[in-house]
Amino acid sequence: MASKPRVVVGLSGGVDSAVSAWLLKKQGYEVVGIFMKNWEDDDDSEYCSSNEDFVDAASVADVIGIEIEHVNFAAEYKDRVFAEFLREYQAGRTPNPDVLCNAEIKFKAFLDHAMRLGAEKIATGHYARVRERDLGGNRSRFELLKGLDDSKDQSYFLHRLNQEQLAKTLFPVGELRKTTVRQIAEQIGLPNAKKKDSTGICFIGERPFREFLNRYIRQEPGPIKDPRGRVIGQHQGLSFYTLGQRQGLGIGGVKDKGAQRGGGEHAPWFVARKDIAKNTLWVVQGHDHPWLLSSALEADDVSWIAGEPPAPGAYAAKTRYRQSDAPCTFARSEAGFRLDFQETQWAVTPGQSAVLYDGDICLGGGVIAAAVPAPVPAAAAA
Repeated sequence: MASKPRVVVGLSGGVDSAVSAWLLKKQGYEVVGIFMKNWEDDDDSEYCSSNEDFVDAASVADVIGIEIEHVNFAAEYKDRVFAEFLREYQAGRTPNPDVLCNAEIKFKAFLDHAMRLGAEKIATGHYARVRERDLGGNRSRFELLKGLDDSKDQSYFLHRLNQEQLAKTLFPVGELRKTTVRQIAEQIGLPNAKKKDSTGICFIGERPFREFLNRYIRQEPGPIKDPRGRVIGQHQGLSFYTLGQRQGLGIGGVKDKGAQRGGGEHAPWFVARKDIAKNTLWVVQGHDHPWLLSSALEADDVSWIAGEPPAPGAYAAKTRYRQSDAPCTFARSEAGFRLDFQETQWAVTPGQSAVLYDGDICLGGGVIAAAVPAPVPAAAAA
């Protein structure tokens, strides 16, 4: 019997990609593993684990019985992902490097390399699914679906993929729960079966973020002000802070006796606004302070999986990863689109992605350009 086509799997050293490779080989595919090295600065530091990850990936390839190739995309990563990452931070926004990394590296540079190796498909360990939908007349469309494990679904990070990329992509663990993936890894004796999931910046690793960013962006300290305009502290540089941030503000002992709804003398402080022109960080007391709540958002730099925007109407959206789907109304705009939410959304952050869903189908999304403040109740405004 003829073997199935060649599939090149991105082996990260983690358990999800390892089980993906094993599942594909079990299904009869000719499987080749590729380890992507995408970061070289301070590669010997305690925070960059690429060497350790490659050892794990090579060990996995040995157990499964597949070849593995080490490929360096550091130049592409720095040009296409990291440079944009820094530009966004310098502009006062909070970018999501994983979204850009998937679009530019894992499903572009990596996909191109895999095709040169004679692959018909690529595969990764993402918790998502691809479905081909018959449109009739010998036409079809590929849809990106959420992973079956709601707690691990990664479609949010993949929303910038296009038809050509999805047509060549497999997500073998997208149909499984994470607990099942761990069980499979232990049953087949994978050396990384109990390895913890990575949570750091895409390909850069887990490290003190402020110290890391300080190497690349010149920071200017400035005042931290409360809603009454009082200076209650000093920030270390606006790029180090994101909307909704609670930790690391250095103002824990300050009380705002005039705190609004959700506040109170002992309520924690949250970053609510960043004034780039005046280099001022505005903070509020209380998780549900009106300054942290938005009723709508405007997004630009859009990308639609179908190649065109969906029809205006009712959908659901995420404005950050791990957020529950929020019912909203979608409308196109000159720059991209607007979402109006049924319920106010917390700490909608410019630079992050707003991703649109129709049930389990991820339609695409855009970069949040502005949040529209929720109307302040008369009692709170008084």
